[in-house]
Amino acid sequence: MSMEERRTLQVLLLTITMMVFEVVAGVIFGSMALLADGWHMGTHAAAFMITIFAYRFARKHAASPAYAFGTGKVSVLGGFASAVALTVVALVMLAESAQRLFNPHVIHFNEAIGVAVIGLLVNIVSAFLLQDHHVHEAHDHDHDPHHHHHHDHNLKAAYLHVLADALTSVLAIIALLSGKYFGWNWLDPVMGIVGAAVIARWSYGLLRETGPVLLDESIDEQYRALIRQRIEDDADNRVTDLHVWRVGPVHFAVILSLVTQYPKPPEHYKALLAGLDRLAHITIEVNQCAGGPCIGPEQIPPTGRRAPGEI
Repeated sequence: MSMEERRTLQVLLLTITMMVFEVVAGVIFGSMALLADGWHMGTHAAAFMITIFAYRFARKHAASPAYAFGTGKVSVLGGFASAVALTVVALVMLAESAQRLFNPHVIHFNEAIGVAVIGLLVNIVSAFLLQDHHVHEAHDHDHDPHHHHHHDHNLKAAYLHVLADALTSVLAIIALLSGKYFGWNWLDPVMGIVGAAVIARWSYGLLRETGPVLLDESIDEQYRALIRQRIEDDADNRVTDLHVWRVGPVHFAVILSLVTQYPKPPEHYKALLAGLDRLAHITIEVNQCAGGPCIGPEQIPPTGRRAPGEI
């Protein structure tokens, strides 16, 4: 297990423990602010679990032929499922908070405040765990700028999740203290609504991020044009069909058909696309056109030579 995974796992265990504690305490002590804080921690616990699962699953099945384009979509699928579930949680919280605005429940302020403070302390400890390692890795990068680059992005995301949790804990404490000392009991369900909105916004963003990947979204038009240009700038090549789709969060597969009077081995066209690091899997089909310049697919003869190759 890498150091990044170990640190993320430690924070995950702290977050899940505190999430359960806050959700149960929120129900027992009647505080929607505390309940919202607990469920918000739950959204980030889900993110941590997805990160850890993706690390391990991808490592275990890295060479498995069962996955045609690798395991890049594992974390995406997990993120999409979590976003759907948390959207339901946000809607339930919103309905319950709105109901409590009109039918207030008795809130045990002292107990709820104590739990919220513990939650804030857990978030602070988690932030230090992640920050200390992030700083250590940043120092290592002075010597090797490419070391664990992908893992650092995951660690940074986890660190931002923890900071967001700390903020919701502070808001819950403010709402509970206002209710206890100023009689602003309405602020507690309002914070429940705010928490539901935060969770819904996070879930919506995750749905927008993961949905297109699962639906094989294509790459941006500028990158597609660059692929086409690399091929067509060589000799008389003409691209007649081009499909680019996601096989992971940042990686794409390509199927490309071209026509040319002077077909070359697939390795030649692979070299033309060298340096396009977002392309993880490339398949090229080469067709020889009959006589005259190759200007489009309509000039491919029915019996023309074809030299397909996967690169």
